[in-house]
Amino acid sequence: MLVSDVGDVKIYNLSAGKALPDWLSDQKKREAQRKNVDINRRIELIQDFDMPCVATSVELSPDGQYILATGTYKPRVKCYDVNNLSLKFERCFDSEAVKFKILSEDYSKIAFLQADRYVEFHAAHGRHYRLRIPRFGRDLDYHKPSCDLFLVGTSSEIYRLNTERGQFLQPYATSASSINACEVNPEHHLLCVGTQEGTVEAWDPRDKQRCGILDIAFSIQNNEQLPSVSALKFKDGLHMAVGTASGHVLLYDIRAKEPLLVKDHLNQLCVTKIDFNKEQNVVYSLDKAMLKIWNENTGKQIAYVESNSNFNDFTTSPKSGLFFFAQEDSRMMSYYIPSLGPAPRWCSFLDNLTEEIESETVQNIYDDYKFITKQELADLGLNHLEGTNMLRAYMHGYFIDIRLYNKAKALADPFAFERYRKEKIAKQIEQSRPSRLQLKSKLPKVNADLAEKLLTEQELGSGKLKSAASDLLTDDRFKSMFDNPDFEIDKTAHAYRLLNPVLTRLDKAHSKKLKAREEAAAAAAERQADSEGGSTDEDLFSERDESSDDDQAWTKEVKKEYKKIRQETRREQTEADTDDDAADGARFQVQEKEDFNIGQRSVNISRAGLGKRLAASKPAQVKMIGGLGNCQMTFTTGKKRANFDRKRQAELKKHREERRQVIRPTTSLGLKKRQKK
Repeated sequence: MLVSDVGDVKIYNLSAGKALPDWLSDQKKREAQRKNVDINRRIELIQDFDMPCVATSVELSPDGQYILATGTYKPRVKCYDVNNLSLKFERCFDSEAVKFKILSEDYSKIAFLQADRYVEFHAAHGRHYRLRIPRFGRDLDYHKPSCDLFLVGTSSEIYRLNTERGQFLQPYATSASSINACEVNPEHHLLCVGTQEGTVEAWDPRDKQRCGILDIAFSIQNNEQLPSVSALKFKDGLHMAVGTASGHVLLYDIRAKEPLLVKDHLNQLCVTKIDFNKEQNVVYSLDKAMLKIWNENTGKQIAYVESNSNFNDFTTSPKSGLFFFAQEDSRMMSYYIPSLGPAPRWCSFLDNLTEEIESETVQNIYDDYKFITKQELADLGLNHLEGTNMLRAYMHGYFIDIRLYNKAKALADPFAFERYRKEKIAKQIEQSRPSRLQLKSKLPKVNADLAEKLLTEQELGSGKLKSAASDLLTDDRFKSMFDNPDFEIDKTAHAYRLLNPVLTRLDKAHSKKLKAREEAAAAAAERQADSEGGSTDEDLFSERDESSDDDQAWTKEVKKEYKKIRQETRREQTEADTDDDAADGARFQVQEKEDFNIGQRSVNISRAGLGKRLAASKPAQVKMIGGLGNCQMTFTTGKKRANFDRKRQAELKKHREERRQVIRPTTSLGLKKRQKK
């Protein structure tokens, strides 16, 4: 159960809380109820009061003993017996039920208007008969004296089905394009229908003639669209409530054309149903978002009921504050508002339960009293009040009237408020201090130094540099430079080291420029006068000398850095060569034996690594390309000795000729054997 307080009206949600799954065994359900407080305090007013998917409509039988509800999926109707607080029966349809009307005092005769243009009549045993109407229906009502069932929908005609004869009668022809709602007055049996054009037409079933028409749209002002009538409800023989699709409810006396009261829901949602509480002079008006409860005479809102799901329909027990809601959810909600009436006889325990809850929710924190200990009582000098009615003993201290406590506190410590005020001011100052330093929080993780320079330039710079800095910080094309670690500046690279003297000098010049900006403000008038008089030769020569000195210092620093880079590269090259020699040492071991292969040395050199070959050749030449430190290295390997190769080829040729003379061919042996045969 969930208790909400809307003003002075308490609303009890009887369906709030967690529901247990059906597949759990009884033992597990008892364990869950014992362990979980929400489930233990849950009230299940009617067992299995839900639908598989969505509940579309709900209605209480005229005798107040049965609750009938329709829903999906599959389309069905459920009947609940309130005396047993459980489900009595359940039946399924072929199509979804749009509206239904209970024709008898109990569930024995029911008419269902379905979405496929069929009307089903159910008896106590089940479906009795099924027939089809010419157009899609939207609402239906029953005229008991003539046993006529009125059906309205997407047609200008009001269909009449006589349940005594079992046949259709001549329909009533209205002036509307379609009809949304119909209602039969229970006292004089006047039939009223609400049209799409925003009018209410009244028909007398005795002479089958229209006896009046009421323009609802004319009474609603400041409305952009035509408000069609969506709901009708009679309070008695003379008073009627009309709900519109624009979210207005109008109360009429059927003898007058002007409304007695116009109530706006202020949410522009269609009013789907209206009901009256005659004893309390209260009107219930429902839309998809909430049920509004307001006074019939003044229009002042008393309370409201809302849910997480959209409402489809509601019903209430006569002379009671018990409500049942059908909503866009599987669970049908039950609410109880004691101020609107007592609980029905079949659930009279709700009154006792709500009284117990109210007694339990009495505030234990006394707003008019202050709890103090015995030591605090002694510090205030109120020991003489012990045992009197001024103190209420509680646990290890006393409750004292807050007014007496404030007076005693002011007398015992007159500067307490001033001290509290100073502490409060100091605390606010401390909270505001960290918000002043925002520079570090704005800096990104990647290239923070560059971002800081750009922010400084954006705030203090001027001209093209300021605009360029702002473009770099705001342009999405350069966003990765401050987000992606791959774009982080490598300060150990040769190109950056060669540019670093220039960047540092520019930073120093920029800082000096910013520092001198304030000093130069005083001499601005003199400089302007000098500029008007024209520039002298001394100024030109002084500027040239300064620029030349800056260029000389810049070139010296760049050359110095370039020498350092060359020394480091040479050192790294020698270390690499030694590593190559150590790695290739096993391959070039000298063997102490005679080796007459003269070309073996050249073969080993050619198979050696690049470092070994470069060490044996002439020194490499390094050239600078461009101004960003790009290097190009050229080297040449040792050429083959041409004289040595010619001599070697001559020796090999001579050796082949000598072997040709000494070696005897084997072909002569084969010729001699053939000649002997």
